Amino acid sequence: MSFIPLANVTRGDTVESVHYGAVAVVDRAGQVIASAGDPERVLFTRSACKPFQAMPFVARGGHVRFGLTTEEVAVICASHSGEAVHEAAVRSILKKAGRDESDLLCGSHIPHAMRTGEKQVVGKADLSPVLNNCSGKHAGMLAFCELMGVSCENYIDFEHPIQREIRKAVSDFTNVPEAQIEMGIDGCSAPNFALPLSGLARAFGRLTRSDDDATYGEAPGIIYDAMTSHPHMVSGTGRGALAIMETGAGDWVSKVGGEAIKGIGVRSAGLGIAVKIADGNTRALVPVVVEVLRQLGLLKRVEGTALADWVRPDVRNHRDIVIGRIEPDFQLTTVASGVLAGGTDYAA
Repeated sequence: MSFIPLANVTRGDTVESVHYGAVAVVDRAGQVIASAGDPERVLFTRSACKPFQAMPFVARGGHVRFGLTTEEVAVICASHSGEAVHEAAVRSILKKAGRDESDLLCGSHIPHAMRTGEKQVVGKADLSPVLNNCSGKHAGMLAFCELMGVSCENYIDFEHPIQREIRKAVSDFTNVPEAQIEMGIDGCSAPNFALPLSGLARAFGRLTRSDDDATYGEAPGIIYDAMTSHPHMVSGTGRGALAIMETGAGDWVSKVGGEAIKGIGVRSAGLGIAVKIADGNTRALVPVVVEVLRQLGLLKRVEGTALADWVRPDVRNHRDIVIGRIEPDFQLTTVASGVLAGGTDYAA
């Protein structure tokens, strides 16, 4: 079966809902070493692919040409919350590239910062596209156009020169031939890629390598360092992707995508990990990721870390009364030896 149960949602002590999904874990060589469900299931990668969409721009020296800071490189790879620091970074990239917000083709939406109270809630029609969670990626694409000396018009067209370069990079990092990559349109209107879950894991494993890449040189290391040095720029206050990278303290790089997909790279272990929740509900995603990290022996202590609140998190009602929990319930299996022994149990 391609998807298996990964997490139960309880009401009291009774299971009310079940989230299915799949997990793929690859080693330094890109080989699947552990999984849950079908690691070869083809799925849209959504924003989890952003580090690799930024790869050809950085590899060609675009960050140097436009004098981008490491925070600005990080926000190009971000699904940011639209906080003040994110907005400032995106506007800075646009200015350095000689473009402005009217050039952005990502559209607008209510940003996460308005849902959490940092910004005043206004109508969607009043919002700048700079607050779109994908605006950093789009600003980077506009800078890429300027770098290559090609038109910025319709820069999100599938056959635009920069999109062809991006597709080539995604193919290279995931080890999926371009002709086999299924294409779709992302929420921000840019092209997106349907790939085997193992391919996404493979890309994140390769992103963690500390030596220069055979094809993209220093670019993977530059992107890895930017993301892990400035995880808040990649995500936002109170979000799971931030908690994962803060807990990893520079050793874990992570990127979430829409419809509950996530890629993780672990530099010290040389691992690439990809997780998908089948129904697209993000509430189960980080708790499942935490359990994957535990079973791989990478997370032996959670107390006092940013992930403490994501271990079997409470489900609360509108009066903030705890009425249940989200409880991961699966076991990774290895290719060679069956059920994975797992890491040390931690207190919830």
